[in-house]
Amino acid sequence: MRRNRTVPAGEVRRLTVESNALKGNLLGDPTTRELRVYLPAGYHMGRRYPLLVDVVGFTGSGQIHTNWRPFTENLPERLDRLIGEGGMAPVVVAFPDCFSRLGGNQYINSAAIGRYEDYLVDEVVPLVERELGCGGPGRRAIFGKSSGGYGAIVHGMRRPDIWAALACHSGDMAFEICYLNDMPLALNALAMAATYDPDPTQFLGIRLPVDLETCELIPERWKNWLAHDPVRMVDACADNLRRLKAIYIDCGSEDQFHLHYGARQLNRALTRLGIAHTYEEFPDNHSDIDYRMDISLPFLARALE
Repeated sequence: MRRNRTVPAGEVRRLTVESNALKGNLLGDPTTRELRVYLPAGYHMGRRYPLLVDVVGFTGSGQIHTNWRPFTENLPERLDRLIGEGGMAPVVVAFPDCFSRLGGNQYINSAAIGRYEDYLVDEVVPLVERELGCGGPGRRAIFGKSSGGYGAIVHGMRRPDIWAALACHSGDMAFEICYLNDMPLALNALAMAATYDPDPTQFLGIRLPVDLETCELIPERWKNWLAHDPVRMVDACADNLRRLKAIYIDCGSEDQFHLHYGARQLNRALTRLGIAHTYEEFPDNHSDIDYRMDISLPFLARALE
């Protein structure tokens, strides 16, 4: 049931990706993936709409943002409202399925989890643009929260040839703050180990950066993790970030995973480097903060006009 019947409704189409990038992944995850795409009300192929790609948080997939939600909006309904009320220009939004046997991934290539960076930029984006006549150079943005926020900021750092703008909500960064406390429990840390320091010779490609008996840090392994930390990547990627049209970063000041400290560090580094960006901190935690997309989605749409 649509929450707001006063604005025109867009459409969610379903495409299928037959992925070469994910072939042979160590986890045995499927290479045929559903790709849902939001088309705004009045969509027609002759108009070159900006393309936004939504990368979701850990344990989620693109479908989670298009499914019906009780008492609130799903993302297509949010887009209908924002566009219908004049809060943002019409856009096409892709919701890729990047779920894995470990519960998700960080949207970068991993010898254990799979080549999800290649999947997004070499397969998902070209398919949507070819089939639906949208995006193109300077007209693409990536956004996400948590692991998706990590994916958004790292894609912006690494692939300015693909992305023109990004929005990072509560993204994983400052790894020593957000991950090390999890090592004794080895829960979420398992999938992150397979992402940041994979070892294909181990079960599911996982090796932790700590001694399994004493939980002491193994410096050479932890160094491999830190090479993927946005806070530590920013200096080397400064020129790439300067090529982007817009960067949006936010985080709750009460984030239960302490991600606001990493966001503050990244904000400080971007400011030091003179890289234009928007940073906002808001009085909330990590949960149920989709309302922040009322700010980030119009921000991205304006940047891509």
